[in-house]
Amino acid sequence: MLNIRGVSKLFGSLKAVDDVTLEIPSGHVHAFLGPNGAGKTTTIRMCTGLLKPDSGTITIGGFDVTTHGVESRRMLAYVPDEPYLYDRLTGREFLDFTGRVYGLDRHLFAERLAEVSERFSLGSFLDQLSESYSHGMRQRVVLAAAVLHRPKVLIVDEPLVGLDPKHIRIVLALLREIADAGGSVLMSTHSLSTVEGVCDGVSVMDHGRLIASGTVAALLRTPAAAVSTPSSSAPSSSASSVGRL
Repeated sequence: MLNIRGVSKLFGSLKAVDDVTLEIPSGHVHAFLGPNGAGKTTTIRMCTGLLKPDSGTITIGGFDVTTHGVESRRMLAYVPDEPYLYDRLTGREFLDFTGRVYGLDRHLFAERLAEVSERFSLGSFLDQLSESYSHGMRQRVVLAAAVLHRPKVLIVDEPLVGLDPKHIRIVLALLREIADAGGSVLMSTHSLSTVEGVCDGVSVMDHGRLIASGTVAALLRTPAAAVSTPSSSAPSSSASSVGRL
């Protein structure tokens, strides 16, 4: 469903992403693990079409995100690492705007709005201006907006930050639900332990490269030194974190 093939991205002399290849088939939840600056967010933004790869290709449902952006994005939803809302809109107005962007008719939108409002417990603040929302409230509205049109591919960057334990469980269950319905999920996280019961696979990134990839169980058995970057004299922070899990 989501295919990344030999993708690289440079910012000046910095190679932020270096020849990354990854396939996430239908029915899978896959996690990116790695320290800040590892290249996770840059890779994610290329998958959504916000950044263009300098080399390599990315396809969603067979559509190249660079040459067939409209078709690929119809299948996609993206939740960035910061939950941006329009401060002078209420949560309901933001969700209404999102539904119109995705072309939902009014009847279908009303059904989906009721579903996501109940799932994410939005009712108590849905009609307040979003400028008054906490980070967790913003995150819940953005996640609700992302699944309104029931995307085939969901890409989420640190989706659990700011959420309480109840809503962490709700979000993780939602990711699994999307995959079980035939979709694909790619999520970036710093915590493998949080998602190990949900993910089918995990890839560790460091210095722009994939240094390990496989099932959660396989990576938990991998010694930290085995996933250190070749150029490092000591294990990378991402490798160390895998070793501690």
